[in-house]
Amino acid sequence: MPVYEWKGFNSKGKKATGVIDADSPRDARVKCKRQSIMVTDIAELKGGKKIKGPGLFKSKNKSGSKALAKKPAKPGNKQLAKIRQRVDAARGRQGGATRTKTKTDDVCTFTRQLATLTRAGIPITEALRAIIEQTDNKRLSIVYRDIRERISQGTPTADAFAAHPDYFDDLNVSMVRAGEASGHLDEVLMKMSQFMQEQARVRNKVQAAMMYPMVMLIVGLLVVALLIGFVVPKITAMLENQGSELPLPTQILQNTSDFLIGYWWAILVVIVFSLLAFNLYYSSERGRLKTDTRMLKIPIFGDLLLKQSIARFAQTFATLLSSGVPVVRCLEVNRTVLGNRLMENTIDDVRKKILEGADIASPIKASGVFPPLLGYMIAVGEQSGELDHMMSQIGDTYQEEVEIATQKLTSLIEPILILVLAVMVGFIILAILWPVMQMTQNF
Repeated sequence: MPVYEWKGFNSKGKKATGVIDADSPRDARVKCKRQSIMVTDIAELKGGKKIKGPGLFKSKNKSGSKALAKKPAKPGNKQLAKIRQRVDAARGRQGGATRTKTKTDDVCTFTRQLATLTRAGIPITEALRAIIEQTDNKRLSIVYRDIRERISQGTPTADAFAAHPDYFDDLNVSMVRAGEASGHLDEVLMKMSQFMQEQARVRNKVQAAMMYPMVMLIVGLLVVALLIGFVVPKITAMLENQGSELPLPTQILQNTSDFLIGYWWAILVVIVFSLLAFNLYYSSERGRLKTDTRMLKIPIFGDLLLKQSIARFAQTFATLLSSGVPVVRCLEVNRTVLGNRLMENTIDDVRKKILEGADIASPIKASGVFPPLLGYMIAVGEQSGELDHMMSQIGDTYQEEVEIATQKLTSLIEPILILVLAVMVGFIILAILWPVMQMTQNF
């Protein structure tokens, strides 16, 4: 079996080298990847001599003349054309592109790897080549190759990232642009990766906290539907055949069962129509503004949404500001991460007043949307010249409050769900057993 010498970085980000047995250079890279090794160079060893592998080495052909080793194949014109068509379509969508959880994880891994390699002094095009060679996902490989091709042609890194809005949003592009301008792209990329990791951690924690109540609700509704749809009709039919008079709970249950069985299609149509109507209403500017405003006024839940938006606003603002992004641009990017139209409009008003010469704290205080404490803390950060540090503290504080509020909401929802389901199931059991007990007493 061939033996390959590799150079790269270990799991701690330190330079490392070694040898490995493998069937091919690709197999060697896969084995290194399993050991959490980021390979930058690889060469086959034969008789103690290196035979240069593809990508980063030069080799000699049979005639002894030097030739560049085979480079990774570039995506075909058709593939690039399709990608760029999707890019143009994404740019035309209002409100920017949205990323799935999988894409966010991919971007986080990509930025961390790119930051590690560029911090070690490797040119960004060579760093991208190393990442491409270790990427198993074909779609991602095409995206990364397109980015590398654009950078090789002289396109700024931020613009190359912006060409793929499905993967890199305004936040990522703004940070990369600031990193390029300041000459600290590696540090900014690492900050971006850490920021996305923290956001993913919080999101997963909230989702995990809400998962159990949702499972309970779904299972409970399925049990109730099974009883009403299959068990109740058979029991009531048997009782009617006996000629006994059904008690009131049994009559109510029978009528409910008959209605659900006979008009399930009408109920489904009403639900689908209502969802479509709400979606149409929410897609309008006026509808979304009114809906988002009302959601913030919902007891408990509205307070949770407000704290979550403030935490996201403060953390994003701090990350952008510490990366060298101007305040006005920070506010523009922040508008896309809040997820609430009322708060987005408020940030727009704050940005306009800053352009007119105001500070940040005053319009925040006067907005009536954000808590007064937020405005006072921002004012302290402005006066001390450490606004990024203060915004980071605000983000951490509100994030802790979000986690606490989520736990409280979960602890409140669980007993309510249990109580509601218990009442529903208990009523069904009572409605079934009551006439049965009457029949046994008559006998």
